[in-house]
Order: sequence, then C-alpha cells, then structure tokens
Amino acid sequence: MSGLLQVLGNFLSGLGQSVFFLLQILRVTPAALLQPRLISRQLYMLGVLSMIIIVISGVFIGMVLALQGYRTLVRFGASESLGVFVALVIIRELGPVVTALLFAGRAGSSLAAELGLMRATDQLSAMEMMAVDPIQRVIAPRFIAGLIAMPLLSMIFAVMAIGVAGGHAVGVELLGVDAGSYWSAIRGSVEFVDIRDSLIKSLVFGFAVSWIAVYQGYTAAPNAEGVSRATTSTVVVSSLAILALDFVLTAFMFN
Repeated sequence: MSGLLQVLGNFLSGLGQSVFFLLQILRVTPAALLQPRLISRQLYMLGVLSMIIIVISGVFIGMVLALQGYRTLVRFGASESLGVFVALVIIRELGPVVTALLFAGRAGSSLAAELGLMRATDQLSAMEMMAVDPIQRVIAPRFIAGLIAMPLLSMIFAVMAIGVAGGHAVGVELLGVDAGSYWSAIRGSVEFVDIRDSLIKSLVFGFAVSWIAVYQGYTAAPNAEGVSRATTSTVVVSSLAILALDFVLTAFMFN
C-alpha cells in the first residue's frame, strides 16, 4: 500500500512540475514569437527532417489500406467505395495518430536528447548565469515549432496515403478500380468537418509531444544515463498520451 501511495505521489508531483513548466513556456511564448529565425530553424529540424519518414510511411500505409479494404469491399460488391474507405480512415484516424507516433519517435526523441545534452554540458546553466532565459531562448521556439510542424506533417501523410503514390496506386493501377469512381467517391464523402477534426487532433498531439519532449529534456539528469532516460521516457510517455488523447478526442467528436 505504501509503495502504491509513493508511486501515486511521484506521479502527481511530476504532473504538477510539468504543468508549472508549461505555464512558464506559455508566459514567454509572445516574446519567443518575436524571434522567427529561431522558430524557423527548429521548424526545419523538427518538420523538414521528419518528412522522409512521414512520406514513406504514408505511402505504404495507404497501399496496405487499399489492399485490405478492397479485399473486404469486393465481397459486398462495393469495390467502387475503396476511395471513401481509404480517405476516411486516413483523415479521421490513422493520419493524425500515425504521424504523431512517428513525430514522437523521430522529433520528440531528438528534442529530449538535445536538451538533455545541453543540460549535461551546462549550456542551460551558462545561459542563466548570463541573464538569458533558457525557456524563452531555447525551449519556447522548439515548443512552437513542434506545434506548427505536426499539422503540416499530418496533411502530408494524408496526401501521400490517399494520393497517386499510395491508395490510388494500388486501388486504381493494381486492382483496377475506376479512377473516376475513386476520386468522385472521396469528394462526395469527405466533408470539411472530417478535415477540421483531423487538424484539431494533430494540433493536440503536437502540443502534447512537444510539451513532453521539452520537459523531459530540460529536467534530465546531467549525465549520460539521464539523457538516455529522458529520450526513452519521451517516446514512451508521448505514445501513451497520443493513444489516450485520441480516444478522448474521438469520443467528443463522435458525439
């Protein structure tokens, strides 16, 4: 019983510290927005350098969805609805979730490792000694960049999964579904609310992953073990947070 209470106390303590850390980031965010060069550099590091894995994953997931969907739909004589199946699954669910998981694994771990190394080499302490706020100078630009990059990467993922290189390539070119039916079914079934909900999910996931990554890196122990633990914790906690938030958001959006 005492062990359970200790675990619960440590969890609540960590949650409180992370929320206080988030409030500090939000406090300096307006000032950080006045430093577009720092934000654009982090957008390149977190967004552009993550595009390769996002594009490749989107293509192959779109192909797999088209194969599995066609196999099921053809039994009911509804193979012409393949485009609707691929598009709605990608836009409503797999696009934001898979992109967020990949973003956490690639960009989130990179953020945590970079900040943890800065902590281990006393770079953050040196900024504080020079009266430079490391949260405004280092943390906030990375947090903002992660928040911006996630929705953009999610849209790229969806386009690649649904488009010519993904579901269209398998459904139309390989399985023989009519191209006009594929695209007209998508235009007739995908509504603005689907795209809006997908972008909301992406923003929430980007917020969560960026928050977890910068917090884990900033509070890492100043040694090799601390950096390793922060990187691992970022990926694990971010993945669980994404899946939990996806359920909550889907439940609200479904209602």
